[in-house]
Amino acid sequence: MFKSLLITSLMLVAIIYPLGQANGVILPNFLDPMHLTNALTWQTQDNDIDEPSGSLFPATKSESISDSTSLIWAEVEASWQAFLQKLPMIGLGLTLFIIIFLLARPLSTLLVKPIAFVSTSQLIHLVTRRLISILFILFGFYLFLRFAGLSEFAVAVLSGTGVMGLIIGFAFKDIAENFISSLLLSIQKPFKIDDVIEVEGRIGVVKQVTARATTLVDFDGDHIQIPNATVYKNIIRNLTANPKSRGKFVIGIGYDSSIVEAQKIAMQVLSTTDAVLTEPEPQVLVDVLASSTVNLKVYFWINTHNHSLLKVSSFLMRSIMREFEKQGISMPDDAREIIFPQGIVVHQPTASESLQEPKISSKQQEVINDTAVDLQDPELSEDLASDADDIRQQAREARDPEKGENIL
Repeated sequence: MFKSLLITSLMLVAIIYPLGQANGVILPNFLDPMHLTNALTWQTQDNDIDEPSGSLFPATKSESISDSTSLIWAEVEASWQAFLQKLPMIGLGLTLFIIIFLLARPLSTLLVKPIAFVSTSQLIHLVTRRLISILFILFGFYLFLRFAGLSEFAVAVLSGTGVMGLIIGFAFKDIAENFISSLLLSIQKPFKIDDVIEVEGRIGVVKQVTARATTLVDFDGDHIQIPNATVYKNIIRNLTANPKSRGKFVIGIGYDSSIVEAQKIAMQVLSTTDAVLTEPEPQVLVDVLASSTVNLKVYFWINTHNHSLLKVSSFLMRSIMREFEKQGISMPDDAREIIFPQGIVVHQPTASESLQEPKISSKQQEVINDTAVDLQDPELSEDLASDADDIRQQAREARDPEKGENIL
């Protein structure tokens, strides 16, 4: 029994004693591993001796055990007295830690208020406040360890906290990168909520920006989540910052038509369209001399807050084409060469067949009638309004794909 007790004590001391020495704590002699080892060796050697019956060794052994027990008890009492002497300092340190812990949040909130004059970002305020709170709590824990007489242990704890921070930083590198990018986006603010932006070829309305990702609602109504690190490191095209946007398209005329006349007709259509801005002024320029056409490139500006660039482009192309048809401006197709290896059979109509009028199907007649009505009224009610407002409304009504507050 005594041997088992000594072995268990030796194992415990092997763990506790190095920590006490590292922190400068003076341990009692009975916790010295050498002391316990000598006692265990003495006990083992003593048990190996064959004692004759009725010898004086048992009495000597009992006295030695009694002396060791008294020594251990004396050491325990001395340690207890030392603990009682340090108890007021430990209580004072614990009280200071509790007070600092309770005051960490209000003090950090008070210290963060001046940042409002520099940045209005809620994320910056939140991160700064939590960082200050953590510093206050660590300071309070350090004071508690100092009052408890564990100064070196306090330094070791703080050093271990820094090492753990580095390990966690490497393990969650991507998450940390997204978080830092969100901080930079909230400071620089290259776009705002409800802006129409393009990132990595994806265009949409900004619905939400959280600490992890930026959520766009594209013009198909789909939610697109892009990590903030990707947004910050790539080219951001903001289509809302400047309401004026330029559109362009190409239309070809035949070489037998007057280029100047065609330019005048196109400019007249542009000037009579309300959606086209007069400043900057629209332009119609010769772009390419193609194989069968002279290609004219039409440039115009619109206010994207009020009108859709795609709709205005479609309307202008149709209107210019109608005016060219009215004024006799030809718009030939590209020249093609078709080879018939076996030749073709030419049918010459007779006099009676040539006098007959060509038959027109009901479907062709319907298309002709619709075209005639359309040509008479080129300004037929055309919806040129911007689609951005509709997408913004859809974004407000849609479910949030990610829980988290906006940081912009």
